Amino acid sequence: MELAKTIIYLLVGLVVFVTGMNMMSSGLKDSAGRFIRKLFKKIGNNVFASTGIGAGVTAIIQSSGATMVMVVGFLSAGALTFGQGFSLILGAFIGTTVTGLFVALSSFSFSIFLMALAFVGFVAGFFKNPTVKSISKILIGFGLLFFGLEAMKSSFAYIDIQNALVSFLSSISFPLLLMVIGALLTAVTQSSSATNGIVIVMVMSNPNFLSSGFYLVLGATIGALMPALIAIVKGNNLSRRVILSTLICRTLGALIMTLIVWAVSKPLFDWLSTFPAENTGLILAIFTVIYNLIYVLLILPLIKPIDFLSIKIFKDKSKEKKKAALHFINDNLLDTPSVAIIQVKKEIESMYNLAKENFFLGLDMMLNQNVNPRANELENKEETIDFINNEISEYLIKLSSKASIEDETSIGAYYHVINDIERIGDHGYNFYEMAKKMIDDDLSFSGVAKEEFDKYKDVLNEMFDVALKAFMEGNQQSLNRLIELEDITDKMKETYSNAHFKRIKNNECNNELSPYHSSLLSELERVADHLTNIGYSIINPTGDEVEHIIHE
Repeated sequence: MELAKTIIYLLVGLVVFVTGMNMMSSGLKDSAGRFIRKLFKKIGNNVFASTGIGAGVTAIIQSSGATMVMVVGFLSAGALTFGQGFSLILGAFIGTTVTGLFVALSSFSFSIFLMALAFVGFVAGFFKNPTVKSISKILIGFGLLFFGLEAMKSSFAYIDIQNALVSFLSSISFPLLLMVIGALLTAVTQSSSATNGIVIVMVMSNPNFLSSGFYLVLGATIGALMPALIAIVKGNNLSRRVILSTLICRTLGALIMTLIVWAVSKPLFDWLSTFPAENTGLILAIFTVIYNLIYVLLILPLIKPIDFLSIKIFKDKSKEKKKAALHFINDNLLDTPSVAIIQVKKEIESMYNLAKENFFLGLDMMLNQNVNPRANELENKEETIDFINNEISEYLIKLSSKASIEDETSIGAYYHVINDIERIGDHGYNFYEMAKKMIDDDLSFSGVAKEEFDKYKDVLNEMFDVALKAFMEGNQQSLNRLIELEDITDKMKETYSNAHFKRIKNNECNNELSPYHSSLLSELERVADHLTNIGYSIINPTGDEVEHIIHE
């Protein structure tokens, strides 16, 4: 019965420790969140400065996992380079050692006063001031953290728990296995701070566990990457390169340090045994600080070579697939600009047809609330359109330095055309997003509204064909027809908008549909404008409408 009670105290102590750590982290993030965002925005190319920011942010929010997830988010958004992201995470490894030092402080007599901060925070929580509320969470979390540590310490002091640990650690005394256990434990809890806290408390309860503690905390440095590994599932290739490169380097670092400690274990632990028993927890906490500092200082100068190797190892498979979408342009044609110009035009036609497909696919989803069957297809096409747009833009930059004056006019027009095409693709994706919201709100257009939009769709379908003919053939008659069709779409927008609000007035339509109806009409009108711009590109490089160009 006594053993069961002790195990419960140990588990509850762990829960209180983690809860306190999370509460303190939450309070710190609330009070310092704006400051942290400013820090991330000011990150330059100095890896030492980035490492310092990573260490500072992690020390403030007490969570290397949260810092790494933020870094993944910034990498996926294109706000950080490989070097910036990598060095921020290196800093997080240093910042997370602060928790270990907190835990080691629990061995000192004044830790009882740190527990009392929980009550101070509880009282402060009655104030309505947001800043005081944040400070309240910090104090309560800090106090609970030390209270949880005290509960775990008292449990580890129980003789049966000690004997069980001695038996367990003796059976797996192999250093590399202990390192793997530390990594797995941290991966499961998704908190190296929690693992280090448990190990340091265990060592404080019995200095004989110190040697095992070294290998367990080294394993924890690898498992600490689990939150970031989960985050990169939806990240881009850059975020995957940074985190996977960090994982490899972190694993190699932990393995090398494990082998070093193992090789000198006899003299090392004989020497450490001369220190007072109550300082063993502090020794382990300081070891984690020293190891992380040495590791970071050794890795920092290697960031550029690591970046280079990561590009070779972790290739962007999605980019390789997208490259298959390019059918007509390649760098070999740049030496013959006149031929390259023709091929660019064909590539633009291919991009145009892809945007057209996605536009009508997204429109169909919104009109019929039928998203799931082809959602992946639409998302992949949207990414491909963006990719082709960038590739053509870069190709035109290379081509412009070799092109004749006459060809430079076409290149200028093509820049505007691919921009209009890319925007058309975006509208198709917008329809898809709106369709999902309509499904969530259980809304759908009336039969009358669908009939109106179908008529609008028919006009736009003709505009797509006419605009392409005008662009590809320089056909003036097609441009004239395009202008007529644009006038029709303008009138249709006004007519259908009035009809919608008339139906609402007569209780024939749901008023909640108004934002969706208005947005759809506006987006359809913009697509008509983009198509007209594409047609106008044959007479004006900027694609803007020019007065008095219609010829009978």
